[in-house]
Amino acid sequence: MDQVTSIRPECLRPAADGWLQPTGPEIREVIERAGFTGSRAGKYLGIATQETGGCRQVRKWIAEDARIPYSAWALLCHAAGLGIIWVSEPV
Repeated sequence: MDQVTSIRPECLRPAADGWLQPTGPEIREVIERAGFTGSRAGKYLGIATQETGGCRQVRKWIAEDARIPYSAWALLCHAAGLGIIWVSEPV
């Protein structure tokens, strides 16, 4: 049985509205929800430099060896169906 990692609400906010950096497992979960492999996520974001073998930068984000930029995170969340997180909800 596959285990689903929950994504903290603080990770789904606009950057200027209290956004918190996602953890490696949260990044992996969003990539999987988008239906991407690490390599496909890198291509989607325009950062893949290898034809095969995955995307080194995506692996660093998942391993928490590097911080994921908000823009990359927001695009992955959108691809995963989590909404347009860079836009504040009307009050």
